[in-house]
Amino acid sequence: MPLGYTSRNHCPRCLHSLHVDINPGDRANTCGGLMRPVGLDPHGKKGAVLVHQCVKCGARQRNRTADDDDGALLIKISAIPL
Repeated sequence: MPLGYTSRNHCPRCLHSLHVDINPGDRANTCGGLMRPVGLDPHGKKGAVLVHQCVKCGARQRNRTADDDDGALLIKISAIPL
């Protein structure tokens, strides 16, 4: 993981997540839907930012990538237009 990055909310192999947070780490969202990766957004300070969309409620969230995320899958997802 990048220096200073203490947690992630997605699987490093499939990049999916669960819709459980309102704010990072709070586990206050009751939706609980599957968050699928729908794009990759470059960010000057944070590097690549993964965009997830909930299959249950449609909400979108942005999450930092980590060094051990599946690189080939990140490249594939980066080709999806946001």
